[in-house]
Amino acid sequence: MTTMSLKGSRALLDAGRTTRFQALAVLLAASLLSACSPGQSGGSPSGETSAPSTATPTGSAGTPTGTLPPDAETSVPAPAPEPSAVPSGPGQGNAELAITVTPAEGEPEVNYTLVCAGGVPAAESEHPAADAACAALKENAGLLAPSAPATDKVCTEQYGGPQKATVSGIVDGVPVDAAFSRTNGCEISAWDAAKDVLGAAGGA
Repeated sequence: MTTMSLKGSRALLDAGRTTRFQALAVLLAASLLSACSPGQSGGSPSGETSAPSTATPTGSAGTPTGTLPPDAETSVPAPAPEPSAVPSGPGQGNAELAITVTPAEGEPEVNYTLVCAGGVPAAESEHPAADAACAALKENAGLLAPSAPATDKVCTEQYGGPQKATVSGIVDGVPVDAAFSRTNGCEISAWDAAKDVLGAAGGA
């Protein structure tokens, strides 16, 4: 009776061990399958690629191929050159001029206003010889733009007086900015040619 009880106990122990071993084997297999299953780990699976990024084409967006961007096209037509001086010879006789004459150094300036239309002085002219001045400008539109003496021209060394004058404004639509004096023969000739416009200030 005792021997049979011992054998039964051993059989039960062996059966329990076998059951536990099988259970451990099942758990181990389940763990291995879980570790190998995709999507279970926190990281991304090996070989998985991210979404492709949008590539930016080279060059400015919206610019057709072979066309320069607007900021590269800088060529503009050159403005027409302004006339450098009123040409000599008869003109239209239209003028708006401010004339300043200095009789001598230290003396007060004398100012004139000359406005001509068709060689005739306008009412707003304030000039001692407006009729003669407007007629002179119509006869020679380049009267107030004397050419510079040629380099080979010799101006006589003569002194005509301390008078100086400046004339600025417009003659026949062309800007005028001239200066006159009487310090040598060339300057005296230019003054005498424009004397109707410059007036008689200073006795010249």
